[in-house]
Order: sequence, then structure tokens, then C-alpha cells
Amino acid sequence: MNDSQSGASRRSLFRAGVLARAASLLGLPAAAVAARSERGAGPGVYRRFGVEPFINCTSTYTINGGSRQLPEVIAAVEQASHYHVNIDELMAKVGPRLAGLLGGEAAMVSSGAAGAVTCGAAACVAGGDPEKMQKLPDTSGMKNECVVPKWSRSYYDHAVRAVGIRMIEVETLRDLDDAFGPRTALGHGQANMLDGGNSFSLRQFTDACRKRGVPVLIDAAADLPLRPNPYIDAGADLVATSGGKILRGPQTSGILFGRRNLVLAAWQASSPHITFGRSIKVSKEEIVGVAMAVEALFSTRLRDAEDKEWLSWFEYVKAKLDQIPAVTAKIVMPKARSYYPTLQIDWDPNRIGLENWELGKRLLDGKPRIMTHAEGEGHGFVLRPAAMYPGEYKIVADRLYEEFRKAPGPKPKPEMKAPAANLTGQWEIDISFLASATRWRIHLDHNGHELAGSYSSPVVPQGRLAGSISGDRVEIRSQGRYEGMPMSYVFTGTAHYGKMEGKVALGWEDGSAPWVARRIA
Repeated sequence: MNDSQSGASRRSLFRAGVLARAASLLGLPAAAVAARSERGAGPGVYRRFGVEPFINCTSTYTINGGSRQLPEVIAAVEQASHYHVNIDELMAKVGPRLAGLLGGEAAMVSSGAAGAVTCGAAACVAGGDPEKMQKLPDTSGMKNECVVPKWSRSYYDHAVRAVGIRMIEVETLRDLDDAFGPRTALGHGQANMLDGGNSFSLRQFTDACRKRGVPVLIDAAADLPLRPNPYIDAGADLVATSGGKILRGPQTSGILFGRRNLVLAAWQASSPHITFGRSIKVSKEEIVGVAMAVEALFSTRLRDAEDKEWLSWFEYVKAKLDQIPAVTAKIVMPKARSYYPTLQIDWDPNRIGLENWELGKRLLDGKPRIMTHAEGEGHGFVLRPAAMYPGEYKIVADRLYEEFRKAPGPKPKPEMKAPAANLTGQWEIDISFLASATRWRIHLDHNGHELAGSYSSPVVPQGRLAGSISGDRVEIRSQGRYEGMPMSYVFTGTAHYGKMEGKVALGWEDGSAPWVARRIA
């Protein structure tokens, strides 16, 4: 038996063992679990709506369907869908089981990690008071401030702010000491609170909060929950994690676990109860599915074996791409046990004339379709494995090899023409969105072909601008921030002395709007 056959045999035995243990957990015949773990009768359910599935190299991205569900999860969800139970009774049984496995006093299933964060924040504000829960998101008269480190802010702050909370941003220990007050409801942070190099550690943060009786809620959505849990060990009161990422449960599920009284108050604020969290509903299938995913994590899953298999995929892809001198592929091992290996792919734009978005579009337009992180500008992206099925890595390797091999040469630098107008001055920009409009004030400095300046909008008090002009063609890029959310637009169009107009790319696929600018000074 050669090495390839030996590896295939080991993987076959590993899979058989997983299915057998899953069958034991579910109380089903192994053959039934095996049948339900495969990809069914094909993707016809999507094709009947005119949607063609793809090979998913983005792993846990929500917009691309999340990670590949475990076979025992698929079987459990299917089995749960045939019967009806009371959701409160089900959670009363599942919660303690999850808490025991994850290392918290209590646990609940939520609609994704964001739902867990929102319900956890509601618990910290309302504290289980039915009248206050009905009043949310109006938090007048309540504790309604959240202390958050600057480096731990993100788009996902929305999950906290949705409750009616004001975020108090801190950067140093002095800031942290000054941030607390009578309206402080909670401290909040992302998983990067465990990273080194921050102004203060998670332990320092939780100690400062605990000294003032303020609970700490950590959003660890992308992490595989470990036991012992590093966030609980560092003093966090509540931890939110996703069920549909590396845990490999139902995509729209999540878990909140930690301090018992806060978890129970969070469940009261959640659906099926007629309170603030009614809109972030969790189904009986999701509760059972994510519970099965957690049980599998601590019984049937062999994370080392998964990583070993994924590494073998990446080694194959890397060997294929190493045949192209202008391309480099590097396997990146995770810093923490809660993550997984990835493959970083880069290429020399002086030899291969493709931008990220161009390569990504070629991969997605081919057959089979391949979804990757090759998007936007630049000349490099990462492959992530948790949503790929065995054998797909060979298809990905071959397609990448062919796309790079037949790629055009380097793009010539565009010829810059004399500017049609000097754009230095004050301008007003009117942007027309799908169902509304807004007006920005901007200042531009024009130097040769380069543009720089600043802007203010009804939401962003001050942002930066940079761009260029060639002839009457103008491109202006904006960089702004509101709360924890960076925002960037790209304005393109034509420019004359007193007027500019064109289209603005809003930062998501096919998201654009017309704009018109008029000089005011």
C-alpha cells in the first residue's frame, strides 16, 4: 500500500468512526446518519430558484453560508424537524447540558453570536425586570452605558447598541478608570482582548469592571469554544460564540454562556418571549443542532485530525501553485487552538496582471463556481478550509493554476492627462441612495494629479479624502468612522470647474449610488 492509499484508508476509518459515534449520540442507525451526512440528492433545491452553489473557500463567512455542518448536526436537525416541543422546556434541558460542557454556570442558544450579544446586553441593562425589558431600546432612567476598549470595536458593536446602549470608548488604564459611572451597565470586548500588545489585558479589564460591580460580555463569535474557557478564566461574566462557524453547527445559531443570573435574564429577553429579543428567534432545530455540535466537539470530533486533513489539502494546493514562479503560497498555522490553518496566496503584479477582484470573479464565473476571499484591490488572499468538502481542494488547485497560468501580463500604467479643472476648494456632494439622499461638505486640495482633503456628513463629523484626476476623469476615496465602524466609499466620475458627478461605490457588491458635487467656495 502506497502513502496515498494509506492516507485514504486512514481518512476512511476516521470518517467511519465519526459516523459511528454520531449514531450513538443520536440513537440512530449508523447507516441513517451516513446517508444524512452526505450532500443529499444534489443542489437542485437551489437551482430551482436559479442559484448555482459554489465550492466555499471562505470557511465561516455568514454571507457564503457558514462552515460545513457536521453529519451528526444535519441528522439531528432533520430528526428534530419532525416533532414539536415547548421551546422553554427544551432550553431548560439543553442549557445546563451546554453549560456543563462549556464551563459556565448556565447557557442558552441564540440566533447567532450577534443574537447572544444582544440578549446578553439586554440582560445587563434590564436585569430580568419585565417592565424594563418591554421598554427597550428606550433606556432612559436605566443604566445604559457600555465601556469598550478602542482596539476591540468593530461593525458588530451594533449587537450591543441595538439595546439602546451608548458606547464609552477607552484606550488606556487611566481612560478605563475614568469611564465608569452610575450609568455603566456592562463592559464589552471582542476576542482580541486576549491578544498581546494591547494597552491593558482582559484580566485588568475584568478586574476593573468587577471592582465596580459591572459585568463583562465578550463576543468570541469566530472562536471554537475551549475548555477551560480562556475568557471565563480571565474573569468574563458572559461569553458569546457562534454555532455556525468552526463549531460547525447550524449557521444561524449561537450560544451565550457564563454567569447564571445573567444568562437566565438574557433568555427572558429572548424569543419565544414577547420582549425586546422576539425578533431574533431561535428554532427547536437550531437548539438541538447546536447542542449536538457542542456534544460532538467534546466527544466525537478530533480537531487534530481535522487540521491534519486540512493541512494535506493546502499542501496539495501549495505544491500546484509553486510551479508558477510569480505566485507564492504559504501555510499559516493558527496562534490559538480555537482557530484553524489557512493558506495565504500572493502574486507579483509586475508579472501577473490581475487584481484580487478579477481573479475572484473568474473563479466564481467558472464551472464549478469557486467562492474565495479574492475580492477588492490587491494581489493576495487567503483560503480557509472549514466549509470545503473532501476532494474539492483538487478542483481549487487546478483552477487556480490555470487562472494564474493564462493570466494577462502586467497592466500598463494609465496615461495621466492634464487636469480639466483645478478642484481646490469647498464642495457640497449630494448622494442619492435607494430610498433616501444625503449631503456631504468636502474640502479638496488639488496638487498636480493628486487630490487630498476632508469631509463631513450628517453621521461622520470628519473623515479623510484622497484621490486623483486625469483629464476630466476623477476618483476620490473617502475614509470615515462612526462608533466602531470604519466606512469607505469610492467616488468616480467627471469633473469640471464648478461641478462633479458620477457613481459612488458603497463598499458592497453592486452597491452604488449617483452623486453630484457643486463648488460652494
